Amino acid sequence: MTFQGKEFTQGMKQLVVNLKQRYDIERRQKNFKAAWAIEQTAKGLGIGEATVRRIMAEYNKNKQFIPQDRPKSRGRPEHIVPKELQTDVRRYIRSQNLRGQHVSVELVREHLYSISPEYSFPATTLWRALSRWGFTYGTGKRRSALKERDYVILARRRYLRQKRLNRKPDGTFIRPEVYLDETFINKNHSNQFTWYFDEDGPEVNKPSGKGERLIIVNAITIDGWVNNAGLIFEATKKTGDYHGQMDWDNFSRWFAEQLLPNIPENSIIIMDNASYHNASEETSFPKSNSTKETLRKWLDDKAIPWGQDLLKAELYALCKSGEPKPEYKIDKIAEAAGHSVLRTPQYHPELQPIEMCWGIVKNYMAKHCDFTLRKLRNNLPLAFSQVTSETCRKLIAKIVTEEDRYWDEDGKIDENQGVDIN
Repeated sequence: MTFQGKEFTQGMKQLVVNLKQRYDIERRQKNFKAAWAIEQTAKGLGIGEATVRRIMAEYNKNKQFIPQDRPKSRGRPEHIVPKELQTDVRRYIRSQNLRGQHVSVELVREHLYSISPEYSFPATTLWRALSRWGFTYGTGKRRSALKERDYVILARRRYLRQKRLNRKPDGTFIRPEVYLDETFINKNHSNQFTWYFDEDGPEVNKPSGKGERLIIVNAITIDGWVNNAGLIFEATKKTGDYHGQMDWDNFSRWFAEQLLPNIPENSIIIMDNASYHNASEETSFPKSNSTKETLRKWLDDKAIPWGQDLLKAELYALCKSGEPKPEYKIDKIAEAAGHSVLRTPQYHPELQPIEMCWGIVKNYMAKHCDFTLRKLRNNLPLAFSQVTSETCRKLIAKIVTEEDRYWDEDGKIDENQGVDIN
């Protein structure tokens, strides 16, 4: 019998426990070493010793009871492939594209598995994640290969061109750059690893679930956190993405009242593409269900010629061809205060240095967690103090290096795959 490669059911776990206990009796009778029972159990069932230790730790932790698998939470399920792998996957695929090498979903699977056996995903699951992250399997000049979609490359190129225009010859910035972002921290956010005796299992019994959480909004410049720009409030829901707890009203109020008064004049404000960052001004652009008269009037107002024999669908298509670019409310608020807004390309958290600041803050919180909301709030000032002006300076310098790498590589990959990025 072998369980290798199979998902463990409760019955299979119980079999591991029973066999391990049987070998424990024999071990004590024959005075074998402590690890002998684990070795024999793993060998008998064709599984790893680490798996036996994990199941026994679970058994001992729960007072001699193998818990049933937790029911899946209601609502939209979390993606199996963590989004934190986006950056590494993109670098791997780009490195292959850069060399003109063939790259497939199977090769990406092997790459992730080489990082950690924990990153072993079904091919279909990984394919869905790659599609969600802006990759496609297409034909380049030389061969078919997995590559980034053209709209991702073009968005990145436009963004990088604007960033490079803000640099002086010596590498310093012409206009101050401000990076803003939002995150959340649960009251039970703590380190998942701890030392424990194998036979007893982990003694730290962490609370189940994530519990109450705080939503945090802040911004950084090369000099550190923006003074008086931090916004912290308790989420009304314990589940779901934190973006669901933010909306246009909350964000725009913070933007106008806390951020703009505290940043340098004539700043470039850099943010991601969250929906509440991109709230558009109301326009008179007609909808697809508008009447023919409405469509014709809009075309007349824009001095776009049309024919009497055009069907409604043709009129609407003509309107779409002349549709103006959306005007974002937040951009107008920034412009009125003498600033401008620049949005990072989709799927590129590695181009946001404040993302790494959140990692520093959360690591501190995890090390000083006592699973209470009060402690969570009290620890935040100390956690923020871990990110200094020197930290921000180094992180932003690292981002600039990353931007230069993307700029150079995009040109070289373009030669291999024939994507027009200029």
